[in-house]
Amino acid sequence: MYLCPDEEKAAFLQNTVKEVLMEGKHLVKTYGMGDTKVYALDDVSFKIYKGELTVILGSSGSGKSTLLNMIGGMDKPDSGQLIYFNGEDICAFNRKQQTLYRKNTVGFIFQFYHLIPELSAYENIAFAADMAKEPRDIDKLLEALDIRHRKNHYPYQLSGGEQQRVSIARALVKNAEFLICDEPTGALDHNTGKQLLAELEKLVREQGQTVVIVTHNTAIASIANRVFKLRSGKIVDETENAIPEQVKNVEW
Repeated sequence: MYLCPDEEKAAFLQNTVKEVLMEGKHLVKTYGMGDTKVYALDDVSFKIYKGELTVILGSSGSGKSTLLNMIGGMDKPDSGQLIYFNGEDICAFNRKQQTLYRKNTVGFIFQFYHLIPELSAYENIAFAADMAKEPRDIDKLLEALDIRHRKNHYPYQLSGGEQQRVSIARALVKNAEFLICDEPTGALDHNTGKQLLAELEKLVREQGQTVVIVTHNTAIASIANRVFKLRSGKIVDETENAIPEQVKNVEW
């Protein structure tokens, strides 16, 4: 039977053994007590695979921010486990272990850039590099993200897209195992948002970086390898895109 190139690629990807980077097992998180108890996460289980772009999709109050905070080592569940690929349960970490996990393992890209205004683009990235165990080369990152010519400029001298690229470089310089992006396009105009997603797409497709995007924007789901839809603290749907859509073809 003849398969078109896209079908052949999909079949190959489906038969490729994927390595689990993180597995969530029966995560529960509640707020309040008695009749006022609210389940932010209600028996949530999932797997994040190395080298994939994963989207956690949900509206406000769905539990996606709570899940992001747990994956990022900033919060713990009432029960359940988050097993990292080396077998460790990050939910069992003490405060020092949590700090080291956030410092060395996870890179964060936020909706707002959080750049230090008194530091140049290069210095903002170097600030993160100084705290990393095995940082990447800053100049190579600036070159890859096409902002090397802006390295000595301060945040107020940069466009929104350039500031976002600096924030990406700051996350990448840590040489983190994976990136967590919290509503990364929320504060950007349409064109700049697409530029950011194209940068993330390039990191995943060309460099094998693992990226997790938490968003309410349903259009972004089409570019992901895997999508988890959250509603009222539960994963109500999991979708695997054998051939993710290219960012350039996505509109919202």
